[in-house]
This record gives sequence, structure tokens and C-alpha cells, in this order.
Amino acid sequence: MTGVISKFFIASMLMWAAPIGILYGFNHNLFPGSTNLSPESMTLWSGILAVISVNVVIVFYIYAAMKEPSDKHEPDPKFLADAKASIKQSGATEADSSSDRASQDQFELDGKLLELDDSNFDTAISNFDYILVDFYAPWCGHCKRLAPQLAKAAHILAGLKQPIVVAKVDADKHRELASKHDIRGYPTLKIFVRGVPTDYYGPRKADLLVRFLTKFVAPDVALLSSDSAIRDFIEAAGSNFPIFVGFGLNASILLNLAVKYKEKAWFSVAKDFSDDIMTAYELDKVPALAAIHPAYSEQSIFYGPFEEKFLEDYIKQSLLPLVLPISHYSLKSLEDDQRKIVLTILEDETEERSKGLLNVLKAAASANRDLIFGYVGFRQWEDFTKSFEVSKKTQLPKMVVWDGNEDYYSVIGSESMDETDMSNQVSAFLKGYRDGSVIHKHITFPIFIGLIRSQMGVKLAFVLIFALLVVVLIPTMTKEEPLTVGTRDQVQEEMSSTLPETRALRATVKED
Repeated sequence: MTGVISKFFIASMLMWAAPIGILYGFNHNLFPGSTNLSPESMTLWSGILAVISVNVVIVFYIYAAMKEPSDKHEPDPKFLADAKASIKQSGATEADSSSDRASQDQFELDGKLLELDDSNFDTAISNFDYILVDFYAPWCGHCKRLAPQLAKAAHILAGLKQPIVVAKVDADKHRELASKHDIRGYPTLKIFVRGVPTDYYGPRKADLLVRFLTKFVAPDVALLSSDSAIRDFIEAAGSNFPIFVGFGLNASILLNLAVKYKEKAWFSVAKDFSDDIMTAYELDKVPALAAIHPAYSEQSIFYGPFEEKFLEDYIKQSLLPLVLPISHYSLKSLEDDQRKIVLTILEDETEERSKGLLNVLKAAASANRDLIFGYVGFRQWEDFTKSFEVSKKTQLPKMVVWDGNEDYYSVIGSESMDETDMSNQVSAFLKGYRDGSVIHKHITFPIFIGLIRSQMGVKLAFVLIFALLVVVLIPTMTKEEPLTVGTRDQVQEEMSSTLPETRALRATVKED
């Protein structure tokens, strides 16, 4: 241990001396060619070389530490034999008790949250057709606020004709289970429908959550046989999903698509409805398929052809409103849509003048269903808008065509808009885009890039990297000496290759 500590102090001295020497050399023009560099370039190169020197010193320290003799001793044979027998007996006892617990593990549908872990998760998922799982962390504030809402909803959902079970998993404790289900933040909710998981992005207040989840246990296609049944269905569906109503259509025509898009919309067919319903939904004739977005007070009608290909095209295009407000939540709904996005950046999406432009955009969206139309306010989401070269000095509104990833296009001559005759300006923008009169650009990240390009940014990055390296090195100082004769810990290490079952039983305890 003494040798390792001495090598650490030597490495520490070199770690300070090397970067300081490099910085000194650049500041006093001791390196060839450094006199021709700008101050920014000099700062950048000095920082890079300083970091490289630190990494070289670390490699030297690791190599030297690995050469340190371990002074391992052979354990006493008699003690090792006795310890092996003891561990075997302990492992067998633990295996038996674990088997007994698994066989006794039963789930009761009593309206309470189920506590799941590695031992019973798969059993619970296979036992229930519908189960909502909350992957949480005990220290997470959002998780603590969500917990009482889930408990309240669990009681209601358990009483449905087709019950939905609500469960929770301590993802911070059971990290392997969380990793298996791609949990990257807390809380994360997933709804398992007959074992198949789907991310839950719906509301999290108990009453809205119940309404949202009842969709998963509803029939794939609801059959509506009167005016009142139509009104009741639309009211019960709420405003979280688009609603498709097939007036005069056969349920079999919609069934396959209803199953395919069940996670994203409500589907129904209506028969025996009156002329009042025809008027209320602005139907010119039947059969017809109406797409209704209650949250946006929007509706569109499809009159055919009703072959599956054309139906699916219409349904896919109608899953989103004509003009989508861009937010963290709504961006997730664009992941599976390959259409390009006509993005309009406003000064403030709540202003009265913005509403007039949104009406123009809706008309344009109706005529260009091969594109998605969206909008975002600079004041509402400044960081996002800056990715498209927007700042406080930019004249807004501004329109671009975004591919949803890292590329976007500005139309030559339509970089910004004024408040006169917006309809013609939007038409000119779309014509210019379709004619190819565009400038291809890449998404920028101004906050990060601006920091890196600044001298202060380089110095700050160097300090952070150095601090991180020191933190990584500290644990090597406290590494324990090799185990000596007659310790149970060493026996368990010796036994690791011969007792895989015992090791597996203890793995969870070790992790915790």
C-alpha cells in the first residue's frame, strides 16, 4: 500500500506540473509556431494539450500501480474446506426459502398498489392483462407527488369491468430491472397490455388518469346505435386522443386499423342516427369517417375510397391536429411520423395577432396533408427556437421546414414574415419549398457551442475535466489490501467459480 501511495503522490505532482508547464509555454511563446496563433486558438490548444498531458500521467500511474506486488498468501486448507461446506449449506437453505416465497407469492386485486421487484415482476405482468407500472426513485420529488394520485386511481381502476392493476417498482434499487425496460428518468410510467409495454404520456392526476386508461380496456371499435350513444361516447372519450367515428361504415372495415392505432386514438362506427347528427357533424353524405380533435375544436371528414391503404393514410394524417403546438410532450408524438414539419416560430404564441396566423396555417395544412404544421413561441420555449438561429433580434414570425432531426430548410426570400397579407406569404413559402428554392441548414445548439468557443468556456471545460479525473483517482487510494489467511471474504472469492447458484442468490443483496 505504501508503494501505491508514493506513486500516487508522484503522479499528482506530475499532473499539476505538466499542464502548468504547457500553459506557461504557450503564454510565453516557448512553443514553435505559437506566436502565429490568435488568443482564442492559443487558449484552445493549451487546454487540449494540458488535458492530454494529464491523461498521460494517469496512464503512467495506473501502470505503476499495477506493478505493485500483491503479497497474496495461500489460505489454510483446513479452514477453506470447513468454510466451503458452511457456504454450501447456507446456499441450499436460501434457495429453498426463496422457492417457498415464490410459490406463495400471490397478487390480490384489492385496489392497492402492488410493490414489484425482480422476483415477482414477470409473474405480475403475465397474471394481469392490463397493468400500469410506475418506475420511481424514493428520493425523486416528482415521484413523491405522483404516488398519492396513483394510489387514488388504483382503487377506481381495480373496480372496472375489465380491471387495470397499478404497480410500482423502485427503479433506483432494482436497476437491472429498470435497465431491461429502458428506464432513463423518474418517474417513468408504462402500461403493459397483455405483456406488451407502451410508454404512458397521459395526464397524471387521478381522475384524468382513470379516464385516459379506460381507453386501453375499451373495445377496439365501439358500436353506436343511436344519437345519444354517439354523444355519450364522444363525451366519455375526453380530449386526450383523437376520435374516429365511421358513419354508416361496417366495423370490419376499421377493425385492423383500430387495433393497430389503438394506443393513439378512439375508434367507433355509428348506425341508426338522425339527420340532426348529420347536421351536427357537417356530413354531406354517408358512408363517411369523421376525425375529431376535441382539444383543438377541429374536425375533418373522409368520404373514401375506403380501401385499407387510403383509410390508413387518412388516419395517420389525422392523428395530429392541423397545426400542432410544439412542446416536450408533443414532440414525442412525432417520433413515428416521417412527414416533414413546417415550423412557424412566433414571438409569443398567446398573443392575439398569433391567433390570426394560426388560422392561416390551418387552411394551409388542410391543403398540404403531406406535411405537418407546427408552431412554437420564442417566449414559451426559447432554447428550442435558438436551434433554428432565432434570437431576440430576429424578426418574427419565421418559418422553416424541419425534418424532425438535425436538418432544416429556410426558403429563399421567405426568411421572415410581416403582418400584412400573411396568407400570401405562407403560400409563397410553401411554393418556394416545393420548388426547391431553399437553403439547407443544420440544427445548432447555441448555448453549448457559444460556451465552447469562448476562452472562459475552454478554461472551464479544462477545470471540470481535471476535477473529474481527480475524483476518479481518489478511490484507487482507498483500495483494500489483498485478503489474508483465514477470512470468510476470501473463501467466498475462492468459491465464486464453484458455487454459481449461491452467487446468483446473493447478487441482489450485494447490489443493494
